[in-house]
Amino acid sequence: MTVRSILTPAFGLVLVLAAATLTAADPAELKLWPGGVPGETDEPGETKVQQGNDGVVRVTYVGDPTITVYRAPAETANGCAVVICPGGGYNILAWDKEGTEIAEWLNSIGVTGIVLKYRVPRRDKEQPHAAPLQDAQRAIRLARKKADAWAIDPQRIGILGFSAGGNLTVMAGTHWDKTTYEKVDDADQLSCRPDFMVPIYAAYLGAKDNPWALSPLVRVTDKTPPTFMAVTLDDKYRGAHAALLLVELKKAGVPAELHVYANGGHGYGLRPSDNPVCTWPGRCADWMRSTGLLTPGKSL
Repeated sequence: MTVRSILTPAFGLVLVLAAATLTAADPAELKLWPGGVPGETDEPGETKVQQGNDGVVRVTYVGDPTITVYRAPAETANGCAVVICPGGGYNILAWDKEGTEIAEWLNSIGVTGIVLKYRVPRRDKEQPHAAPLQDAQRAIRLARKKADAWAIDPQRIGILGFSAGGNLTVMAGTHWDKTTYEKVDDADQLSCRPDFMVPIYAAYLGAKDNPWALSPLVRVTDKTPPTFMAVTLDDKYRGAHAALLLVELKKAGVPAELHVYANGGHGYGLRPSDNPVCTWPGRCADWMRSTGLLTPGKSL
């Protein structure tokens, strides 16, 4: 097991990432759709991956979605699990920066990370979240189906995402009662409602014709999962949209926490910087701890 310490001049040691293993083996990757991907008419083809000059691994094409399971170490596992949705404008997936690195961080606090390789690039220009939402719902159901095998609590399975993945996180948390595909197997008899959601610098939450209003797709009710959000105010309108979402959650009586930092922009993931926004993982862990998500046997 390797350990990476992230240091910033202002905050010292703020985060420790423990590289996770699956019972001392590689993380397990499972196909979401054993009998064909819903809505896809062409053969899935091979997943395409690029290594950018900035060091970020980008998945540029997914036709056969999967989940990759990073189980928390047995000695620290608390039963909580999170489906992770990397961002990339619904066109690519920032696979390491907003995917596998997040799973490693979650492992460091005893949480199993399940990285979702959802379909990209966009299938539907008007509703780019539509196909990925099918993948996210299926991923949550499979996690519940595999709860015993993966030593996770089926009542403490959340979803976390960045940018477009943050949008997908919100769609999964506000459209869990919407049927998006025909049942495939017994897993689809289980609920796809995440027990909590963590959208980080979520994109596309605003109305197309009014940047000061939420999109009608963000349909908050009293059944919307408890929510933690982090964003910066200099990230276009995304800070304002997160604040508007917080208002709707408050109106519906949904427990929520929002951290809006002044500076930091977009797309930082867990990477260190001189901006206080890089401390968001600590605040998220505090929230998870205070709500009981990190306590074995306790449900929201």
